[in-house]
Amino acid sequence: MTNPPQFTWDDLQFFLAVARTGQLSTAARQLRSSHATVSRRIDRLEFTLKVKLFERNPRGYVLTAMGMRFIETAEKMEQETERLRADLADGSMAQRGLVRLSAPEGFANFFFATVLPRFAAQHPHLSLELVTIQQIMSLSRKEADLSVVLDEPKGGPYFAEKLTDYHLQIYGSRDYLAKAPDITCRDDLLEHPFISYIEEMIFAPGLDYLSDVHPRIKPQFQSSSIFAQLTATRNGLGLCILPYFFASRYPELVRVLPDEIDLKRHYWITCHRDLKQAPRVRAVIDFLREAVHGEDARFVPPYVTPTGPARRTKAEG
Repeated sequence: MTNPPQFTWDDLQFFLAVARTGQLSTAARQLRSSHATVSRRIDRLEFTLKVKLFERNPRGYVLTAMGMRFIETAEKMEQETERLRADLADGSMAQRGLVRLSAPEGFANFFFATVLPRFAAQHPHLSLELVTIQQIMSLSRKEADLSVVLDEPKGGPYFAEKLTDYHLQIYGSRDYLAKAPDITCRDDLLEHPFISYIEEMIFAPGLDYLSDVHPRIKPQFQSSSIFAQLTATRNGLGLCILPYFFASRYPELVRVLPDEIDLKRHYWITCHRDLKQAPRVRAVIDFLREAVHGEDARFVPPYVTPTGPARRTKAEG
């Protein structure tokens, strides 16, 4: 009688990491292993199963037809393993492991980083990886366990929950506004240099808001980094649309046309449905929900935008 192929759950984790990333080096970083170890484990799995799971080419590892069939089985086993861990774990044992969170730069740097000490105190056995380059992160390939996003996912096997609304307005530095032409209406904005995102690198529709202010605004300085935009604004390069929750921290920044221009966007927390009940993931979701709701005032400014005509605002306050 022929013995069935013998492989372990560890073998499947190596297989899934390579299948999702297509690169040994990226898979090795995720697994906290080495390039050579990942390669050796894939070779051993293929030898054990006596099938070729990947085609090797200069661009990386590509699943064969058999590999595509095998990944379905491996992912089902992964889901069942996560459910089993959730059923068996309780208390502090439930909240162990590594969670990779992908979040926009503004949310990550100006909110989440400020509450990290509280997170570490509540979850001392959880390790966290915070990724702010959302353009390259994929939930579908499970390159991140959780994502904070600006737009609710449409379709797919995802859990999504709105964390909060947040508001944006036009800001300029006091020094810039003191020297620049007066701003009494939206058309006056066309006389001023604007700072914004690089249009073709905008990774979420929620970040494309210049046209919401005026269809003819053309930015003079563009950056994929909201921190670079903030720094340029503080140094008097021009006007910029910035979130209230961090722009309001800088006394040298002044809101422009605050009674007329107030944009509202949203932050959502999302993950694969099969990961939602994993204790390590659920702990981060619960923490984010509580942290955001406990500091609503940081995201929603203490004003109500009137619907009446704009008043002249060269320097608020």
